[in-house]
Amino acid sequence: MEYVEQQTRTLARIKCCDCDILIEPNPSNMCAGCLRKRVDITESISKQVVIQCCKLCERYLNPPDKWLVCPLESRELLAFCLKKLKGLKEIHLVDATFVYTEPHSKRLKVKLTVQKGVYGVVLQQEFIVEYEVQTFMCSDCHKNEAKNFWKAVVQVRQRVQHKKTFFYLEQLILKHNMGVNCLGFKKSPVGVDMFFAKKDDARKLVDFFMAVVPCRYTTSQQLISHDTHNNTFDYKYTFSVEIVPICKHDVVCLPLSLSRTLGNIGQICVCHRVTNSIYLIDPRTLQTADVTSQQYWRTPFHAIGSLKNYTEYTVMDTNFILDSERITFAGQGRISMKHNLADAWVVKSSELGITESLIHSRTHLGHLLKPGDSVLGLDLATININDAEFNKLKKENLPDVILVKKIFGDKATRQKRRRWKLKRLAIETDTDTSSVARDYDDFLEDLEEDPEYRQNKPVFDLNNVYIGCEFHTASSNKDKLPVDEDEMDDDVPRLTLQDMMDDLNLEEDATGEEGGPMME
Repeated sequence: MEYVEQQTRTLARIKCCDCDILIEPNPSNMCAGCLRKRVDITESISKQVVIQCCKLCERYLNPPDKWLVCPLESRELLAFCLKKLKGLKEIHLVDATFVYTEPHSKRLKVKLTVQKGVYGVVLQQEFIVEYEVQTFMCSDCHKNEAKNFWKAVVQVRQRVQHKKTFFYLEQLILKHNMGVNCLGFKKSPVGVDMFFAKKDDARKLVDFFMAVVPCRYTTSQQLISHDTHNNTFDYKYTFSVEIVPICKHDVVCLPLSLSRTLGNIGQICVCHRVTNSIYLIDPRTLQTADVTSQQYWRTPFHAIGSLKNYTEYTVMDTNFILDSERITFAGQGRISMKHNLADAWVVKSSELGITESLIHSRTHLGHLLKPGDSVLGLDLATININDAEFNKLKKENLPDVILVKKIFGDKATRQKRRRWKLKRLAIETDTDTSSVARDYDDFLEDLEEDPEYRQNKPVFDLNNVYIGCEFHTASSNKDKLPVDEDEMDDDVPRLTLQDMMDDLNLEEDATGEEGGPMME
């Protein structure tokens, strides 16, 4: 039997040519420390880089003509900075992080950790790259500053006595982020103008309006320039959107043909809600009907009374009407189950204590009214109404008063007690009159009073909500509570914190990243 003896070899060691320590042989005959001192693996990478940023929209230029939205110290900005480095492909990138700099310094610093093999030895090195931010205006902002930048304008108009519809549309635009491509907003006496750089963006907004409010639109175009060499034309487009002049709490007089089409509903109706259709209710029978946008423009009608024409009444007594009695007066349409029919005896608040004559009115607000309440109503006996359809009606068949809306508390007290705010659009306006402020306050009250009005979830300014709210522990003294809290009635509607936090997502921050900071 033959035995084969295995002999282990031991590699010979040599001395480093610089520091004389024993190392394994390599082509450089130097240890890793001495090799690191003599060789710079980052010499092919630029340490000073210039990047361009728009000073108005704060977007970064990605040549040749692409602009990127990158927040400071974000992953998108870090990736953009790394792509600007030359020679980074020749080495292995281990880590990259931002080094804090002052936001106004126009400098960005990125700390890089790289590796590279040199003469069989893997070297790792850290270094800092400084980016100089040069600011100028992009083409979009340049056109904006030139005041001749828009290609399409959407002109929204509604010829009514208040602006509540536009406040409602403002919240819908914020909720669905439909104003992201809008270059600017400008108020007009009967509406608002919205400017866009592309025709498709304006068309998209018009389609959105057609889906949320009853309206119609017309289009027009104006030739700006014409190139005869390549036969190209430059146009500006105008979309004129007209919203129906019917709003919530308006009293309308329907044409007889439309009344018969809607199930023989009474011609005198109250508009209790407006979405993409007009929802009407007959206050004397509780019969309801929906008027679509196509039906309205085919047979138009107008409001014979709005909030500014109503008179304040005080309820003296109410008497509910049984279902059996109610059905005998109804037509063939559906009956509202959210309202109660009642007979109410009211007197004008200005004549309270002066006259003893009571005014009878059959109303759909039986579920809200009780003796002593204040209510707004349209006085058909004394008001001068210029409407062709209303003049055809027999006056003996008309009620003296149509009750429309209950008054919940004093306006000044409710406004003082309100602790929340809505987000607003940056709309250019010359003057903000007191009538617009009153209309906005009425819009906020409608949000508090009607849960159906809040179905589209208004966009609340949560920063102001949390600043305005006052939190108290169970052991707090009652004197620390706001004084007006005890002055308000228990039936006054109000918005809770849960209503304002329905759309709040604590898993995302403002930039869209997961794991955003929690609110304290």
